[in-house]
Amino acid sequence: MTSRVSVADRAPSLMQRAAAQGLDSLTLLVIPAVLFVLTLFIYPFAYGLWLSFQPKAGSALANYSRFFSDSFLYGTIATTLWLAMPVTLLNLLLAVPIALRVRLMRRQRILTTILVVPITLGTVLVAEGLLNYLGPQGWFNRTLLTFGIISEPIRLVHNYTGVFLSLLITGFPFTFLLTLSYISGVDPALEQAAATLGAGPWERFSHVMLPLLLPGLAITFCLSFVQAFSVFPSAVLLGAPAGPTRVISIAAYQAAFEEYDYSMASAIAMLMALVQLGIVVVVLAARGVFYRGPTAGGKG
Repeated sequence: MTSRVSVADRAPSLMQRAAAQGLDSLTLLVIPAVLFVLTLFIYPFAYGLWLSFQPKAGSALANYSRFFSDSFLYGTIATTLWLAMPVTLLNLLLAVPIALRVRLMRRQRILTTILVVPITLGTVLVAEGLLNYLGPQGWFNRTLLTFGIISEPIRLVHNYTGVFLSLLITGFPFTFLLTLSYISGVDPALEQAAATLGAGPWERFSHVMLPLLLPGLAITFCLSFVQAFSVFPSAVLLGAPAGPTRVISIAAYQAAFEEYDYSMASAIAMLMALVQLGIVVVVLAARGVFYRGPTAGGKG
């Protein structure tokens, strides 16, 4: 009996000691997630970074020197930015007013489901649909020709326009869902209080909603930009891969699977990640400048 009591008395102290060392059950639940991140992100990134400094010939920086000495290669950065930035900004500008309207509707779930359908279709299927709809013999051009609005088909595919429209369609649902989640989290009483004080719709948005949404919109912009910057199927199917829409992901693909130079492909991938990280850092830093949240003392 004495031994049982002593063990029972010592049990809480052992549990407290384990908890003090961070070995509680919550910590154990985090371990699989850490292993998952290490396996699927950190190790491949570290291996790719190491491989980028192992060129077929030359010094360790030969791949990067080759990239920045060839305008056909380094020009892909500007091409990709020229696609990703306008698409991201336009999606965000469209998502905010639509989300503000949708949150007040009774059948919000139905409309939201309709707006997110492109996510379920996938990039390739959307690209194929746009080829059939916007092509020279597609429904859009045939309709305009039938009514005499145009005299010859408008070229909307295999160029910048086709890729832009594809990214806009596939990226909007993602941007919209994130924006709607942030807008739905704002207390409607804040807007009602502003309206009671005589603020109009624009004043309520610019002075009440926008400051509260700014941190969330910055995150939405970053995630949407990363998604658009990694464009590949649309640039191949709807663009001109050897010309105006030769984005950086195509350059990495050609290096890896056409030239079989995995070291060069890894270097391009590292540069691609560096550009995305740079844009994300700039946006988040700008958010910190323009947004000042409540301080510890409760004053804004």
